[in-house]
Amino acid sequence: MDFTLIATSTFGLESVVASELKELGYDDLKVENGRVTFEGDEMDIVTCNLWLRTADRILIKMAEFKAESFEELFQGTLAVDWGNLMPQDAYMHVTGKSVKSQLHSVPDCQSIVKKAVVEAMRKKYNLERFTEYGAEYKIEVGILKDIVTLTVDTSGEGLHKRGYRENSGGAPIKETLAAALVLLSKWEPSRILADPLCGSGTIAIEAALIAKNIAPGLNRRFVSEEWDIIPKDLWSDLRKHAKNSINDKEFLILASDIDGWVIKTAMANAKKAGVGKYIAFQKLPMQKFSSQKKCGVIITNPPYGERLGEVEEVQELYKDMGKVFSRLENWSYFVITAHEGFEKYFGRKSDKNRKLYNGKLKCYYYQYFSKE
Repeated sequence: MDFTLIATSTFGLESVVASELKELGYDDLKVENGRVTFEGDEMDIVTCNLWLRTADRILIKMAEFKAESFEELFQGTLAVDWGNLMPQDAYMHVTGKSVKSQLHSVPDCQSIVKKAVVEAMRKKYNLERFTEYGAEYKIEVGILKDIVTLTVDTSGEGLHKRGYRENSGGAPIKETLAAALVLLSKWEPSRILADPLCGSGTIAIEAALIAKNIAPGLNRRFVSEEWDIIPKDLWSDLRKHAKNSINDKEFLILASDIDGWVIKTAMANAKKAGVGKYIAFQKLPMQKFSSQKKCGVIITNPPYGERLGEVEEVQELYKDMGKVFSRLENWSYFVITAHEGFEKYFGRKSDKNRKLYNGKLKCYYYQYFSKE
């Protein structure tokens, strides 16, 4: 079956998701705010869920139409062939959002869409009642400036849930964002990589998964694995293929933090992700970080000073980072932070910066390139 698929993403990462899709062999991509749209079939649903590192979810786009009244919303939804995707015992639930639209009551929109879907299913299966005891289908009604987009989620839990993070430190970075930071840095495993403020180890772990070519979704479940339209052996074949794609590269990643408990957590996470032997963890304050290696890369997510009373402490930390990093000969460093004055305290203007979001926080990814 052919579908229009949407890989959703955090704002600022759309181009990273698009280049991942190109790597996987997809073209004719439509890149918009928070989403990349492309064409695919059942095999592509499985491939993208298993392999995309920086996307949030893979959705099937069912319809797009204009609706300024509840009647138009009902009729537009009713016109979709829902039974083509969903069996008669499908467990259907509807989520919604509405921005700058006449139809602004989200609960009303959800209940109208659900009614219309059930009506369409009645017609398709010639049934009066539905048990809804079967596989789960999460339908989303998204309305932006009166344009309705109806989608069905194929991922289930967000794609950042890789399955390796049992515990996390204070303010963990999402796995999808951590992977994006590594991809944007253009790090090559032939160079040493360090995170001297590693917290629960997410950046180091995502870098190791990339270097080993381990599919990020290899060890988790997806909601569409229960769907009739995707054969079970397709999932097992593509998982087997993903396992066979893991390479035997040797490389070293350094990850350190001042907090011993956090380091223990990071080590457990790395072990669970299958990359424990590629990351050297150490309890070490950032101020003591040093390396004899020439041409390394630092990627880090330091504290932002969001909490009251932390601002001065964080500014001191940024000054120390500036001193410590400048002693590393021919290294590149990449720092993400929401602190507006980072460059001032770090003591050097970045060669390039990029606006990204860590959750709801607007951040900048400051990029400093080595001379080489």
